[in-house]
Amino acid sequence: MGEGLTLALSVIAFFFVMTSYYVLRPVRDQLVGAAGSSSLPGFYAIVFGVMLGLTPVFGWLVARFPRKRLIGVSYLFFIACLVGFVPAFVAQDRIGAVALGTVFFVWVSVFNLFVVSLFWSFMADIYQSRQARLVFPFIAFGGMGGALLGPLVTRLLVQRVGVPSMLVISAVGLLLALGALLALSARPGDNAASSGEPVGGSILEGAKSAFSQPFLRYMTVLMLLSDGIATLAYALVADYAKLHFLDNAARTAFYADLDLWVNGIGAALQLTLTPLILRGLGAVWAMVLPTLANFVLLALLAYFGPVDFSLVGHAVPLIALVMIGSRSMTYGMTKPASDSLYTRIPREARYKGKNFIETAVWRFGDLVVTTSLSAAKGAGVGIATIGLVCAGLAAVATEVARRAATSPDLLPEQRDD
Repeated sequence: MGEGLTLALSVIAFFFVMTSYYVLRPVRDQLVGAAGSSSLPGFYAIVFGVMLGLTPVFGWLVARFPRKRLIGVSYLFFIACLVGFVPAFVAQDRIGAVALGTVFFVWVSVFNLFVVSLFWSFMADIYQSRQARLVFPFIAFGGMGGALLGPLVTRLLVQRVGVPSMLVISAVGLLLALGALLALSARPGDNAASSGEPVGGSILEGAKSAFSQPFLRYMTVLMLLSDGIATLAYALVADYAKLHFLDNAARTAFYADLDLWVNGIGAALQLTLTPLILRGLGAVWAMVLPTLANFVLLALLAYFGPVDFSLVGHAVPLIALVMIGSRSMTYGMTKPASDSLYTRIPREARYKGKNFIETAVWRFGDLVVTTSLSAAKGAGVGIATIGLVCAGLAAVATEVARRAATSPDLLPEQRDD
């Protein structure tokens, strides 16, 4: 298989992975908007518990099964779940929106973290570090194409064919992604990484390496700091949606619009600025620039934001700007840069440590942030003050990002000689 075909299949696979996810996301987010940010600590507590339970299972699968079988089983499981949700959404009125919304929020979060994390671990497995720096921005851009198509499909079709049919469309997208990944798994190679042999090792190695290895330790801290900023904006937007949208379809359209802005800006970054930075300046600047942008956005929120949460509706343009800016920089620049760095750590840590950080650590951060936000609201702390605190966290994240990109335990970049 030539390098061009390998890259094409990688792009196609991620395009359909993200299409599948973003067909579902506006449906999930409108349920959060119906409940408001007060529901998020409970949602994230359940997700965090599920992550703690599933992360060792993922580690066991990586340790015991070849790459082709692992990808096939994992993706087929989520496809079956999507089809299984169809009768539940048909019977939504009898089940109840709150009960179904809680289950669906948790499941979509697990879907996102495991399906996407496994994809990027696979990419880090088949590309060497120098290749990754060149091709990862284009693979991620393919994903952004799917991330733009997904909310468009949802917005155009959901009122015509209904929510249950959207689950079937999502399942078809994930099935197409699986076909491309299985074709990549058939790629011949001379070593365990390229041939897809089991990784081996302990099922708890991911959690151990996340705290013992310098690079993964930095990435753990960076995940907590960066996620806090994005989750803050997500929670504030949920409060706005609860106050201003009583209709489910209108809330879904509102969240689809946000996704389109985030993914459109992210796609533009991946096509233009991110490849130039990764090739010319390296991963250090691609890791640091998004944290600096977060600092500026949060400083604006601290200066112009209202002091009272009851005035959240008046601040929605600024809150939406923070949410769109933070997420688009993460998807459009930080993600390609960090995934290229993961190619420079040992294979077992690449699969298990990365997955632990992007599952359990991520959702632990969500739980801490939303719980802290609820406590701050109860104590009368205003949005401007919270923005100031988060701006300080963004400044700390800048230094952590720099240290992660220059961590002494990163392996030297390999040449494509």
